[in-house]
Amino acid sequence: MKTSHAIAVAQFNPVVGDLAGNADQIRAAMADAAARGARLLLTPELSICGYPPEDLLLRPDFYTACRDRVAALAAESGDMAVVVGLPDFDDAGRYNAAVVLRHGRIVARCRKQRLPNYEVFDEKRYFDAATEGCVFELDGLRCGLLICADLWRAPVSRALAAAGAQVILAINASPCHLGKQAERYRVVRERTAETGVPVLYANMVG
Repeated sequence: MKTSHAIAVAQFNPVVGDLAGNADQIRAAMADAAARGARLLLTPELSICGYPPEDLLLRPDFYTACRDRVAALAAESGDMAVVVGLPDFDDAGRYNAAVVLRHGRIVARCRKQRLPNYEVFDEKRYFDAATEGCVFELDGLRCGLLICADLWRAPVSRALAAAGAQVILAINASPCHLGKQAERYRVVRERTAETGVPVLYANMVG
């Protein structure tokens, strides 16, 4: 018997550095998605702090403040899983990351593997690249989670599919230019064709 999963996507425009305001936007999206019966909510890349945060990422207290805001959102989470993007850190480095919130806590963590460093992107200046992907389970559905540029090259998606992902969740803060939407469609079609796994794409907008 097939099981359906209602998934909500909150595509909004976080304000760089406005952690309280961005948290409120995520909180409102959580309430709306839960009221509509969603089992999972996606928010954009670095949704708690906005993109690109630039030299705010050189301040250790900024990472701590982002982590604290996400912890507060985690405490408010219920049966619906929520994906939130944030800058994260540990003893080994600093990361462009995302966490999955559910049942009052963080249940999964993803860190970006491919850091763009061209045109408007300067991520290698601020972040370390992760080496492992993230697959988590939601009510029997195995979800592979990745962040923006990880979708644009095949190896990350292929590794998630090989790890048993039944759907790939891609959170993004991809800027727009003439023809970019067609590029996004092309990339998603390519990853789906290569892996046989559907891709759900959430982007920052505005």
